[in-house]
Amino acid sequence: MTSYVKIPSHLRPSDPQGPDLLTQERESASFDVKELTLLLYGIKDLERYHKILNIIENDPVFDKTNIYFMGRDKLFEYTIKKEKRLVQLIKENKWNVEELQYAEWFLDMPGPFGAHRGMFIPTLIGHGTEEQKKKFLIPAKNYQIIGCYAQTELGHGSNVQGLETTSTYIPETDEFEIHSPFLTSSKWWIGGLGRTATHAIVMAQLKSNGKDYGPHPFIVQIRDLETHLPLPGITIGDIGPKFGFNATDNGFMLFEHVRIPRFNMLSKYCQIEKATGKYISPPNDKINYGIMVLIRSLIVTGVRVTLARAATIAIRYSAIRRQFIDKDEPKNRIVETSVLDYTMQQYRLFPIIAQSYACFFTSKAMNNLYTKYMEQSSDGNYSLLADIHASSSGLKSLTTTMAVESIEDCRRACGGHGYSSFSGFVKFYQDYLPNTTWEGDNYVLTQQTARYLMKTFRKVTKNPKKYASQIGTNPTITYILQYLNEPNQKCMATTPLNFNNQEFQLKAFRHRIAYLLANAVDQIDNQKKSWNSMLVEINRISHAHCQYLLVQNFITALQYNSQQQINDESLNILHNSTSLKKVMTSLCNLFVLHTMEKDVGEFLESEYLTSSQARLLRTQVYNLLKEIRPNAVSLVDAFLIPDALLSSALGRYDGKVYETMIDWASKEPLNGIILNIDPNNNNTILEKAKL
Repeated sequence: MTSYVKIPSHLRPSDPQGPDLLTQERESASFDVKELTLLLYGIKDLERYHKILNIIENDPVFDKTNIYFMGRDKLFEYTIKKEKRLVQLIKENKWNVEELQYAEWFLDMPGPFGAHRGMFIPTLIGHGTEEQKKKFLIPAKNYQIIGCYAQTELGHGSNVQGLETTSTYIPETDEFEIHSPFLTSSKWWIGGLGRTATHAIVMAQLKSNGKDYGPHPFIVQIRDLETHLPLPGITIGDIGPKFGFNATDNGFMLFEHVRIPRFNMLSKYCQIEKATGKYISPPNDKINYGIMVLIRSLIVTGVRVTLARAATIAIRYSAIRRQFIDKDEPKNRIVETSVLDYTMQQYRLFPIIAQSYACFFTSKAMNNLYTKYMEQSSDGNYSLLADIHASSSGLKSLTTTMAVESIEDCRRACGGHGYSSFSGFVKFYQDYLPNTTWEGDNYVLTQQTARYLMKTFRKVTKNPKKYASQIGTNPTITYILQYLNEPNQKCMATTPLNFNNQEFQLKAFRHRIAYLLANAVDQIDNQKKSWNSMLVEINRISHAHCQYLLVQNFITALQYNSQQQINDESLNILHNSTSLKKVMTSLCNLFVLHTMEKDVGEFLESEYLTSSQARLLRTQVYNLLKEIRPNAVSLVDAFLIPDALLSSALGRYDGKVYETMIDWASKEPLNGIILNIDPNNNNTILEKAKL
């Protein structure tokens, strides 16, 4: 890309140089970075990682040099080219789902085919019959048709039951009639719909024989495959510029009595009988939650890499950036202090590193649980569905909120340069932010989690002996029974170091969530408070439960019994390295205790902690910051986030922060014009700049 300003080539940043500083940081690590990276990815995935990254980085179509200077029209045009090239590479390299996920991660450009791959195809796989898969899934996988997932409406989002689009069965013609009865029925925010998709999975209220059966998915062709124009009775458009995600054509759509064949109702689990219109119900009334559970599980997995990316930029830059001279340093020292040496900076950033590793272990646990559920459901056993739905809903809410807050914390920790697009935070934050509202608004989702927890609390309280056998296998029942047996449990810590005891940590989180649950159930059942009046408490219950899951999964990964057989590759790596386990234990302790400190009021309210113990807790958090400081840069290096993905001048692996900031600024197209500032002359540009 053209540089419009010539920077004097002899100038360099003042000493110490960024690359030298990062080298010093890396040499101070107490563990093998490659070993930790292997823990995170595994041998097979690491090979896949490097192979695919090499393809992406060397393909000129994916060059993002100009990305920060593009308007929306150019950005969308670039993204279409990227999507087409990606499809070509999928076919050329025969990439499977996992390989494609790596490619999309490296590209870091939400595009109009995203919903096709992420929602349309998985829904066809999960809810389509074999006949429907032959008709729609095969051309979808070959990109002969492009699909989207049309659920959200202008007037309804999280309340799926309130959707207004209707699908009425017409027995005379064996068709469904899709209709938008109100303006608010317009499908809205649908990714890939605005200008791209040819087909949509439309969630609509199923009506037959005068009865309503709630929202069901239907496949609707929405554009002509040759002209790409909307089909008769269908109004489609792009919803316009957004806070972020502007490389994607989020769209709106209205239906005017559009007919589709009965065949187009996704019918793996429920059907409408031909001619009679009789509704054949699914084996479980929550079966449609399956696809949502999968998507929310994937979102939790995505949080880990989101936190890793934000922390990588902020930690590396903080190690290079020098600000002020510490007054307590020796008088002869004139070098300014590394920002990363300030306790406040450590307190802001180190817990975010710990959050990422906590999410890593929880995402593994979630994926294992989902796999187990799929195996059981194939045999008609849906017993895990309610628990996995509640956990995935709450974890999606907690972790995406945590990620958004952490991206912003990392950006602000970079000072003034964090405000620049060149920091790598601006577009990153804008594109990630929708995660807090799509697939369920974060505050609404917590109600689903809390409702399940309260229902479980009532059942266990009514008949504790019936559930005693599930202690240790079901985390929710475990902490409820322990609380019922010992409601006045107290923390035994007498020193800051005592808070590193993992049994103390687990007991603290178990007692807190059980106390909140018992209190809420009492207020609703006995004090007759309304659900609406309890929504703030309900949100706290969900977050407390999901924080406990994060804590439990992190601690479980670290606990090892020599008699126990470990088949998990990452756990084998962790438990075969003393230095690695030591630093991961420090991170786990920081995650647990920092989480406790932030919500210390609830631990005090439940009378598990005393005020003096709260002070000891805070002291131990500070002690842990000192433990982690020598390893900070290496801990983010282990995430292996490539520079091409970071798109950040501040977070570069080589540490050339200031050189890159100047170089990128010289390429700003605005520097390529000379302005006419004469108020008496209506021309705005005097001439193009001459280099």
